[in-house]
Amino acid sequence: MTLTETQGLASMPDDAQLCWTALGDTARKPAVILLHGGPGLPDYLGDVAPMIADLAPVYRYDQRGTGRSPWRGPHTLARHVDDLAELLDAWDVPRAVLIGHSYGTDLASRFCLRHSDRVAAVMLMCGPFTGDWKAEYRAERGRRMTEAQQDRLRALEKLPHRTEEQEVELLTLSWFTDHADPGRGWHWAAHGARRRRPVNWSMNGELGRDGRADPLDQHLAELRACLPARAELLGGADDPRPLSALRSLALRLDLPLTRIEDAGHEPWLEQPDAVRAHLRRFVQGALGT
Repeated sequence: MTLTETQGLASMPDDAQLCWTALGDTARKPAVILLHGGPGLPDYLGDVAPMIADLAPVYRYDQRGTGRSPWRGPHTLARHVDDLAELLDAWDVPRAVLIGHSYGTDLASRFCLRHSDRVAAVMLMCGPFTGDWKAEYRAERGRRMTEAQQDRLRALEKLPHRTEEQEVELLTLSWFTDHADPGRGWHWAAHGARRRRPVNWSMNGELGRDGRADPLDQHLAELRACLPARAELLGGADDPRPLSALRSLALRLDLPLTRIEDAGHEPWLEQPDAVRAHLRRFVQGALGT
């Protein structure tokens, strides 16, 4: 089946231009919106969109300040939630099926808190991580690295300025532990380190600070009340971020959690068939088909 790809620019009220891509028949409603992680990375969910684009149109976009959506200015979580609402208006999508990955799950959750009437269904993939999970994550990440790799990563992080090759090396060292298979993980991380660029480190820092000032943990009761009837969590069993944190969140939000075996933080890379099957089931359920 041949699917039509459409690209465009959407103007925000402050004149920021956000670059977007749609796959599939955009006349069909509701649409699926893929929300990439980071924060500070361009969109990287191009391999996920074709898994479901025959069921509903799938929109992706580079968040402001990343990729093909260049922008300079202060970043706030509220501003990024507003951007998504503006994009839905630009696409003429009254209600959407949201699928967020990593930081994108935080963005999807905060969008639900402010615009629950515009969310037909939501899939939270590999996040959001709430509670006290970072110590366990750091320990597992360290376990997957040699001492030499850890030392090299710390040295690169301390550099005030990095060359292109140093930046690629830093990102590869930072990301290869995200995968269940360390050999293939290094390949995927090195590939991503050259394609998911440039990293907007200031955006990453600003949104990180904003999230710590107003943690999602404090809004879970409200989030549970405003989530759509079709809402699920999905996580890789071998993500260094503890799956136990997602299990705890699933209990607090009263949501089902799908565990993808032999997969890490980007499960569609390691287990594409399993992820495709779960996403298709989820979208078909959201569409009532």
